[in-house]
Amino acid sequence: MSITRNGRITAGAVVAVLATSLTACSAGGGGGGGSDEGATAEEIEAALQEGGTIDYWTWTPQAEKQIEAFEAAYPNMTVNLTDTQGAEEHNTALQNAIAADKGIPDVAQLEYQSVPQFQLPGQLTDLTAYGLGEHEDLFTPSTWGAVALADGLWGLPQDSGPMALFYNADVFEENDLVVPTTWDEYVEQARKLKQSDPEKFLFNDDGNGPGGVTSMIWQAGGKPFQVDGDTVTIDLADEGTQKWAETYQQLLDEDLMSDITGWSDEWYQALGDGTIASTIVGAWMPGIFEDGVPGGAGAWRVAPMPTYDGTPVNAENGGSADVIPAGADDKLLAAGFLQWLNTDPESIQAFLDTGGFPATVAELGSEEFLGYESEYFGGQKINEVLAAGAGDVVEGWQYLPWQSYANSIFSDTVGQAYLDKSSLLDGLAAWQEENVRYGQEQGFTVNG
Repeated sequence: MSITRNGRITAGAVVAVLATSLTACSAGGGGGGGSDEGATAEEIEAALQEGGTIDYWTWTPQAEKQIEAFEAAYPNMTVNLTDTQGAEEHNTALQNAIAADKGIPDVAQLEYQSVPQFQLPGQLTDLTAYGLGEHEDLFTPSTWGAVALADGLWGLPQDSGPMALFYNADVFEENDLVVPTTWDEYVEQARKLKQSDPEKFLFNDDGNGPGGVTSMIWQAGGKPFQVDGDTVTIDLADEGTQKWAETYQQLLDEDLMSDITGWSDEWYQALGDGTIASTIVGAWMPGIFEDGVPGGAGAWRVAPMPTYDGTPVNAENGGSADVIPAGADDKLLAAGFLQWLNTDPESIQAFLDTGGFPATVAELGSEEFLGYESEYFGGQKINEVLAAGAGDVVEGWQYLPWQSYANSIFSDTVGQAYLDKSSLLDGLAAWQEENVRYGQEQGFTVNG
């Protein structure tokens, strides 16, 4: 659920963070953990029973209830919670603490896309030494793949964001639209809505920021970023990327998308009054609708992602893991808390009860979870759709080691194509060029 409290990335802040963190061969701040690190399950449990104090940094609204349950289970433990408000602020503060080797939390939340940024410079603890690799089967392959990198395990999945199509059923019915199952059908319905009611749009172009675009490329089968140690290959003209660009170019050229700024007050209002009739986003979105779009209650529904040939296939959009920084003061207690936080049924239930979407296979397949009927979504069993989408996520996706910086320059490259209604492929080429330059400046070998 990273979008809920996450502001827009500012290039200056991201550059400041990455300037201290991204030297390809750097060992990073705060140590890197010695070979003597690690513990058995029995040692971890004994440490939790004995007790102590750890610091936890996160921006998820579920944290307070989870900590309350953890401290009830382990009365000698105290967890100091720091609410970091959002991913941008969080990453900046965490990197500053690592650089200063002071005030580093014992456990911290990281978006999946940010894990490589901290792992490559040696700023995260490998959790395999604490036996946490045994939990692989608990999680969906896509979320586990986001934390199991470079022959190590750098976190445990907290949540997931399989994509889905959220649509306003009232607008669809009023304008005789059908729920699209393919992207060709989606474009056709966008055209039909514009003809029927020029004041309404099927989608808004600003909703496709860097996170949305990379997720859509992922769903189209693209693999534009490949990382092998210090060698990075960038190909933002591969088959999947071109497939996405060619589809969205039609929406852009024919003025079929609203230009309302995403996540603004006007955007929430447009979702509520039907001006924007659908949005394509991660499975954490229902809570956003309930809190931010009260006027749409009863009108909205959830459908599987449109695909290019009708075969179910999906991607993740958002989601986070919990990690132990390499400079944490008490890694033993941190490992115990992190393990409980992301694997204990009581913790997971507290997460779900407050709007989180799980990364755990058991919860995604449970009758209670699947049978939930959402009043906001007209009584629909929305989790049936969202959980099925989690099972269709394409494996093998990778982010850039400097994804936060890449996102910060998106608006000056691909984003310009949206503004100018020009070639998305040209915008992607400009994005690639800037990323190649930046990666090389940071000491990586970059092919592209």
